[in-house]
Amino acid sequence: MNTDQRSQFTSSAFISVLKQNKIQISMDGKACWRDNVFAERLWKSVKYEEVYRHGYDTVSIARQALNRYFEFYNRRRPHSTLDGMTPDTAYFNLSKPPLAAAA
Repeated sequence: MNTDQRSQFTSSAFISVLKQNKIQISMDGKACWRDNVFAERLWKSVKYEEVYRHGYDTVSIARQALNRYFEFYNRRRPHSTLDGMTPDTAYFNLSKPPLAAAA
């Protein structure tokens, strides 16, 4: 298990559960901004561009909406840090979405 070094992850209660279950412990550097910057940026975008703007009535509806959002985020939304390219274009050289697999 890889965690940061916040107090809830370094408490003896948390550590003892990991050890009892023979889970290897690995921690990132304490207070290192680089540890989670990409995930934090992604989740900020997800929350402010999608989740906070919609009131989902069910988990199923939320799941469908998030799937649509990630499709948009990766394939159609230009990213300033990628010189205006989408992640699919920048990382996979995909200019068009791949065809959906047959069901």
